[in-house]
Amino acid sequence: MTHQEKKPLLQVTDLHIEFHDHGQPETAVEDFDLTLYEGEIVGIVGESGSGKSMSALAIAGLLSRRAMMTRRGEILFDGHNLLTCDRKTLRSYQGDEIAMIFQEPMTSLNPLLRIGPQVEECLKIHHPEIGKEERRKRALTIMEQVGLRDTETLYRMYPHELSGGMRQRIMIAAAMIAEPRILIADEPTTALDVTIQAKIVRLLRKINEVAHTSILFISHDLSLVAQLCHRVIVMKQGRIVEEGRIEEIFEHPKDVYTKELIDAIPKVAL
Repeated sequence: MTHQEKKPLLQVTDLHIEFHDHGQPETAVEDFDLTLYEGEIVGIVGESGSGKSMSALAIAGLLSRRAMMTRRGEILFDGHNLLTCDRKTLRSYQGDEIAMIFQEPMTSLNPLLRIGPQVEECLKIHHPEIGKEERRKRALTIMEQVGLRDTETLYRMYPHELSGGMRQRIMIAAAMIAEPRILIADEPTTALDVTIQAKIVRLLRKINEVAHTSILFISHDLSLVAQLCHRVIVMKQGRIVEEGRIEEIFEHPKDVYTKELIDAIPKVAL
């Protein structure tokens, strides 16, 4: 099915975010547009400070409205503009319909809580009709589905007792337990070695194929984006400089910055 035949799941139009720090306005994102379709994986790539993570946080509704000096444009999801809708509506989507995996799980997981309750948290908040035993059962099942072993033991452990790769899988399990329609992965492999990176990318691809979850994959690494995504958006200094299907961008990059990102991909000398 082509994009013309599909209904957009998420539509971002003319997103502009400006903060007022140090006595002067600072633009973080300018004129950002994105259309995400059901079952699609879109990569957003760029160097640090390019605005990719800020755009993702805006879509997830995780930016402080009071801190933003200017908030212009639309983030349309399910008929609501997530930039301006009331807090109750926004919270009803966060974690349930739109979930996020953060870059560093050790700072995202609560060190004082065991793993099980943290994986279950979204169900407890958004689906109070689900009982304690059913939540536990679903948590163990999703932990197994993301490739974790001995889940009964892991359920009772604390974050510091797990490896980096295991913690990242726990974050993915917590994000996926409520079967969200959109999964935002903000550089989920940055702190991991290359073999674990490859496993996380394969896991995200499996989630997309099995659950048809739409994924926004944020990264500074074009090689990872090429392995996972259908389309890619290239950002620099808060603006989109180029976008297109993976094959188009890699084979015929138009912008000098995109070419530089491609040239920066390490090549193994044989």
